[in-house]
Amino acid sequence: MIERKLTIKQQAFADYYIQTGNATEAAIKAGYSERSARQIAEQNLTKHDISNYIKEKMEEIASERIADATEVMEYLTKVMRREINEFVPMTVSKEESKWVDGKKQTTKEESVEIVEIPARLSDANKAAELLGKRYAMWTDKQEINANITPVFVDDISGDNNGG
Repeated sequence: MIERKLTIKQQAFADYYIQTGNATEAAIKAGYSERSARQIAEQNLTKHDISNYIKEKMEEIASERIADATEVMEYLTKVMRREINEFVPMTVSKEESKWVDGKKQTTKEESVEIVEIPARLSDANKAAELLGKRYAMWTDKQEINANITPVFVDDISGDNNGG
């Protein structure tokens, strides 16, 4: 089946529908009249070209949002190598001393600052463990693949007298 191009309004409707999930609202935002928006929205959703466009765009969005196996493995490797930094709050103490009326007065001031540090060793170890599991580096079971052909031994003698 040859698909025709969507009109500007139809594409706008489909794009707004993807954003909002509300067909009537999408129709109004796309420029259809408020009076007929619900009816137009229902019609548009049943049109093959528009529904295919919506389906394709939704699949695109889903594939961009969901990490694939390669992305996960690359992330775990970066964490294991401590190439990824994290931001942690750290309490910083500042001490000031000044002389007032011949006496030394010291004031302490504490503040919280956000500090960038490499990934924690515990995170790196967990990433290494997950990578090791993926590559079956430390399995307790041994997998043996063997092609075994059964051998039958005829141990029944030819006489029927038991012996």
